Amino acid sequence: MIREILLKYDIFEKQVSPISKLLVSGMVVYEGKQWFKVRKIATPTFHQDKLKNMLPTIQKSCNDMLSKWKTSISKEGSSELDVWPHIQTLTADVISRTAFGSSFEEGRKIFEVLREQMNLLIQALMFAYIPGWRFVPNRLNRKLKSNHHEMGELETTASLLVWTMVLLCIHPEWQERAREEFVIGNDKTYKNVQGSNPFLYRQCEGICYISPLLTRANFKEIKLGEFIIPPGVFLSLPIIFVHRDHEYWGDDAKKFNPDRFSEVVSKASKNQISFLSFGWGPRICIGQNFALLEAKLALAMILQKFTFQLSPTYVHAPTRGITVYPQHGANIILHKI
Repeated sequence: MIREILLKYDIFEKQVSPISKLLVSGMVVYEGKQWFKVRKIATPTFHQDKLKNMLPTIQKSCNDMLSKWKTSISKEGSSELDVWPHIQTLTADVISRTAFGSSFEEGRKIFEVLREQMNLLIQALMFAYIPGWRFVPNRLNRKLKSNHHEMGELETTASLLVWTMVLLCIHPEWQERAREEFVIGNDKTYKNVQGSNPFLYRQCEGICYISPLLTRANFKEIKLGEFIIPPGVFLSLPIIFVHRDHEYWGDDAKKFNPDRFSEVVSKASKNQISFLSFGWGPRICIGQNFALLEAKLALAMILQKFTFQLSPTYVHAPTRGITVYPQHGANIILHKI
């Protein structure tokens, strides 16, 4: 059923409330001919041969973050750090440099506004379907609209990176295996991660934390499986449940087992559609390759410089916003290698 919904994108469309459009616009919410035209124009930008030219720029952003981490290390060779805000800054900096040619420091205002807008939107969505609510001139609505005029868009890999680090803390044996796979020398890091290194694809649980579900709505009556769906039904596709379904992933579905991705991703489960962290079908996330390339390079560089473990002060509280993020941060103890 999920396969059919995502393939028939001309029938099952994305539904974005008017209030959400104060945060999200562009290709991600376009439909029909408008989406097809913009997607066709944008697709060449995300081809691997174009993305590899961005690697030195991404590496510079990673080096800036790691330099700050090094300065926090004590004489004993370790330090406790909430890595979440640092990783958020990293991914924003990468977008600033690759898309706009500036650093995060220069574009700090736009990203501060974006984060505030995300938090305001979560509050506003509780009231979004009350008729006329978005026109009420209350503080929340006024702030949403004023922020909308100050900001642009951000794709981010921050959630992917932070949950991958948390999972590698919980499973140190995998952290060591990742380090052995990634330690390739400072001067050649950005050249070597272009290869088919499968480790990041193996981080199934880390990736699926990015977005727990997809939503669609059909604009005309259609038969879906055994059901006749009338027009205007709002459908949720629960990624987080599909990724843990024993029927498709086996008895160890809930176990952190990156080896299940030791071959190609499509062979990791009994059904190709079972892994859809970036969506699936014609409308699969156009930035998938960029996000994975950035995350893989950042992870490789972190593993070269540090070993890490969860701090006793870490509180595990995945919280759903635009993505799933650590509500209380990600306190990690870094050890310099």
